[in-house]
Amino acid sequence: MMLQKSALTVLVVDDHPLLRKGVVDLLTLEDEIIPVGEASDGIDAVRKAQELEPDLILLDLNMPGMNGIETIRALRNAGVDSRILLFTVSDSECDVLSAFREGADGYLLKDVEPEALINSIKKAAKGITTVSPELVDILTSAIKSRDRQHDSELDDLTDR
Repeated sequence: MMLQKSALTVLVVDDHPLLRKGVVDLLTLEDEIIPVGEASDGIDAVRKAQELEPDLILLDLNMPGMNGIETIRALRNAGVDSRILLFTVSDSECDVLSAFREGADGYLLKDVEPEALINSIKKAAKGITTVSPELVDILTSAIKSRDRQHDSELDDLTDR
């Protein structure tokens, strides 16, 4: 298969074969997106990402063995610079913040409409941070909480 120069290459990582196949089939319908590979766990994801050098990795969070956060860390430590878009059911503040701290470029919930998934993949590939709308409040609260904590630590200091 001849790849178009402008085609966006995607590696799909999820431990559920049916979901992986459905996402790959969905991506195949898009002219500008080429699914170049699939992985069912973090170890295989790192190997395939190094081999295939995709533009974007669509990564599940909850996988046996190496979870999505550990996989992001392993990918970044291995020098993989692909954009990483987490695709999960977890809306936990801890998971969202950990994903971004480790180097994720976006975080989408799996209840997203197919068109929104495609648009989010395209945006993330262009360097635009993509987050499910339901998670904006979680991120905003975490930032505000951190700022208040930082301010209170500074208040404890003397003028000297």
